[in-house]
Amino acid sequence: MILTVTLNTALDITYRTAALTPHTTNRVAEVRERPGGKGLNVARVLSALGHETVVTGFAGGRTGDALRELLAAEGPSDALVSIAGTTRRTVAVVDEATGDTTQLNEPGPTVTPAEWAAFLTSYEGLAARADAVALCGSLPPGIHVGAYAELVRLARAANLPVLLDTSGEPLRRGIAARPDLVKPNADELARLTGTREPLRATRDARRRGGRAVVASLGAAGLLAATPDGSWQAAPPKAVRGNPTGAGDSAVAGLLSGLVERLPWPDRLARAVALSTATVLAPAAGEFDREAYADLLPRIAVTEQAP
Repeated sequence: MILTVTLNTALDITYRTAALTPHTTNRVAEVRERPGGKGLNVARVLSALGHETVVTGFAGGRTGDALRELLAAEGPSDALVSIAGTTRRTVAVVDEATGDTTQLNEPGPTVTPAEWAAFLTSYEGLAARADAVALCGSLPPGIHVGAYAELVRLARAANLPVLLDTSGEPLRRGIAARPDLVKPNADELARLTGTREPLRATRDARRRGGRAVVASLGAAGLLAATPDGSWQAAPPKAVRGNPTGAGDSAVAGLLSGLVERLPWPDRLARAVALSTATVLAPAAGEFDREAYADLLPRIAVTEQAP
């Protein structure tokens, strides 16, 4: 079983318009709702790849109820902890004319100390029977900035491989707790290390505590610095579409590859193919299966000089 943690879950709403025009009324051609937040997106893709997956984190209020109803129909098992606050919403507006997406993200509910304590008890029980865990996304109000570092240490104490995908100070503190894999994007990596040279930055992040670091470079794919070497994996061409959840699909590819003990080049190829196929999908947090099957053998993976 693979466990994904989403402390700041969301109900993802995707609006599709023929053309988005600011300062006027826009008609929406299609509306889709999905359980969201980075870890839930990861879990959805893992389930589609055939892995037993459990999601945990927080859910509350009417939005939380709607999220859990949708989640029940999708496959990942629900181990979310109920809270008094109301789960946030995220809105993606897709402009069909340009292929561009405008994203609006609410901040999330405040989590109380008692609710955090209840989550920790649940997390330790779930970690005891998991094969790997992914810690994903932002921290909601009320959660201390070292929360991910605490969860990494608990996972390591249980001999559980742990992937960390967050940003800012939670990333800085979390990486110092020595997670097995860290997955920042280029901006997050630059803020962490102080350099925008990708290979130097990924190797610097390893020195800060990440056993392996895989950086998302947008259209350029993924760059990995690992104990076994460094590689870059890139799609055959850039694509346009809704990028919501693309990084989460990459996390699912990396985590499934870890559990399946795939060589690093195969993990990276899977992650890039999934990420690109997610950009091409019609709704947030899904991937286009036909595009994935077509892309996977065409991902270029090149080893980087030591």
